[in-house]
Amino acid sequence: MPTIIFIQPDGSEQRIDAPLGLSVMQVAVNHQVPGILGDCGGSCSCATCHGYVEREWAQHIPVAEPYENDMLTCAADVTESSRLSCQIIVTPQLDGLVIRLPPTSR
Repeated sequence: MPTIIFIQPDGSEQRIDAPLGLSVMQVAVNHQVPGILGDCGGSCSCATCHGYVEREWAQHIPVAEPYENDMLTCAADVTESSRLSCQIIVTPQLDGLVIRLPPTSR
């Protein structure tokens, strides 16, 4: 089972074993990761699962679709590494994926 690492703005980490096929947002919500709300349930319509994908991991996940980029305009503190975690599906290749939470997520 891949491990996903969530890092809070204060540097604290939460390492979670993530079942294959779930979205990173579902994994976070199921483990009560602070800052990942997933208000829309993963339908890419709220941006409450915004996080930053570490650069070295960007090549391991699909490029954001236009609708995800549109929804990111609703998030605060967006950067080039911003992604909606509801759009990232856990695969074996994501073992060790690091998601940093934005400062406004708490």
